[in-house]
Amino acid sequence: MEYRRLGNSGLKVSSVGLGTNNFGSRMEEKQSVDLIHHALDIGVNFIDTANIYGDSLSEQHIGKAIKGIRDKLIIATKVSGPRGEGPNDKGASRGHILREVEGSLTRLKTDYIDLYQMHWWSAETQIDETLRTLDNLVREGKVRYIGCSNYTAWQACEAIWTSHSLNLEPFVSIQPEWSMLNRDIEQELLPFAKTYKMGILPYFPLASGFLTGKYQRGTPVPEGTRFEKVPKLGERTLTDKNFDTLDKIEVFASEHGYPLVEMAIAWLLYNQEVSSVIAGASTPDQLNINAKASDLRLTAADMEELNNILSS
Repeated sequence: MEYRRLGNSGLKVSSVGLGTNNFGSRMEEKQSVDLIHHALDIGVNFIDTANIYGDSLSEQHIGKAIKGIRDKLIIATKVSGPRGEGPNDKGASRGHILREVEGSLTRLKTDYIDLYQMHWWSAETQIDETLRTLDNLVREGKVRYIGCSNYTAWQACEAIWTSHSLNLEPFVSIQPEWSMLNRDIEQELLPFAKTYKMGILPYFPLASGFLTGKYQRGTPVPEGTRFEKVPKLGERTLTDKNFDTLDKIEVFASEHGYPLVEMAIAWLLYNQEVSSVIAGASTPDQLNINAKASDLRLTAADMEELNNILSS
């Protein structure tokens, strides 16, 4: 397993992380605990969750799993998603963050969070209020580093410049959707992150499973998959254009002897701005496949040919 710095922080994370969005929703506690223990066994030390995953059960499962091994894992969680029906039960206000960080610490059964991320940008709260609150959490030792998720380039820039101007703890990372099929971040966010040395933590690296090859053109969506649970996501992804692109990617992978899933993750890892790729898994076998991508080194010629395929 390769380990990379988390942005310009001093923290090192496995280049392939474990996303736990399915903990507590599609996975029971024992499955979740066993998977985290297996992750550590194969060198995956970066575990990503959020206070809303599995209606907070994801954090609870992780809390059960890390007993006795907390210092060997890097735990990242998020705040700002809805945790109730009230007007103050979501967002980036001081009150919401302070309440939710205590809840996350309790569920995770730890006294600190390695990376605390704002899940989404909030237009209702001034960014300096959010950043001052996060800065205090770092100073108190409850949080080691801070980051953001789903921010646009201008939003991340606003946060970084506000931190600099007020001498506050800055975001060290940003977590966007990024895959061979979704390259929107490459126009503005990627060069921004490179300039400001923010580590990128791509999620949905396999386009919600599409790049595994398990979906077939013209056939029903398999039961239990993400596209069955979120039909609109399936409609957006299961297009003739995407299937045409996948066909070409599969030919390339076959000709070069690259396993498809590993290649899709390695394509992201070719970019040194990527600190860790957040890949979900439900079984040890799936996690093993994801983790092997850390050892696959695509060449510049590979990347040029793949990018030509993706741009055609």
